[in-house]
Amino acid sequence: MCEEFSHLKHFVACWLFPFYIIFHRTMSTYKLTYFPVKALAEPIRFILSYMDKEFEDIRFEKENWPTIKPSMPFGKVPVLEVDGIQLHQSTAITRYFGKEAGIAGKDNWEALQIDIAVDTIHDLRQAISSFWYETDENVKEKKRNEVLKDVVPFYLNKLDELVKTNGGYLANSALSWGDLYFIAISDYLSHMAGIDIFENHPNLQSLKDTVLALPKIKAWIEKRPKSDL
Repeated sequence: MCEEFSHLKHFVACWLFPFYIIFHRTMSTYKLTYFPVKALAEPIRFILSYMDKEFEDIRFEKENWPTIKPSMPFGKVPVLEVDGIQLHQSTAITRYFGKEAGIAGKDNWEALQIDIAVDTIHDLRQAISSFWYETDENVKEKKRNEVLKDVVPFYLNKLDELVKTNGGYLANSALSWGDLYFIAISDYLSHMAGIDIFENHPNLQSLKDTVLALPKIKAWIEKRPKSDL
């Protein structure tokens, strides 16, 4: 009898385990730490909102950063804490939740197309950052003129054509975490560049309209704190 009961307990435990995992994931707690701006934290806020996951949105002022920095992995933010575990790297986090949400491509090839698009956006961001974070004003102005004259139009034109080719999206003719990522950081890019990156790029504008019209994204935008970048 005892042996049969032991087998029964093992069977029940094995049967219930998948439901425990699902319940645990559903009930996870999320805490996001970043400066009081959109910038690199906004893709995480977008994907969590898209998935209808509640999260604590901790925003600290720049003067408090020296105190907070030592507690962050690698001394950088944004950091998303999931059930007490700290995660950093905005793109990796957004990609992970994109997979969880089922918007990361149907196979490895489609996933690759999304990664390529997002990495291209990173190239654009780094080009803009090259003058935005320059401290020497003379060098900054020179870099800004060069980047805005040649580099930024090149990338925006290519991305606009990419969206046109993919039926209104960055990859695979379907909504992906890459689309959320791009639109989430678009205000940041426009602010740093000093231009509206969607102007004269109708396909990018259409993608922006599509993403911002998603019910959960729209709800997030309506309640989020106001900031320029």
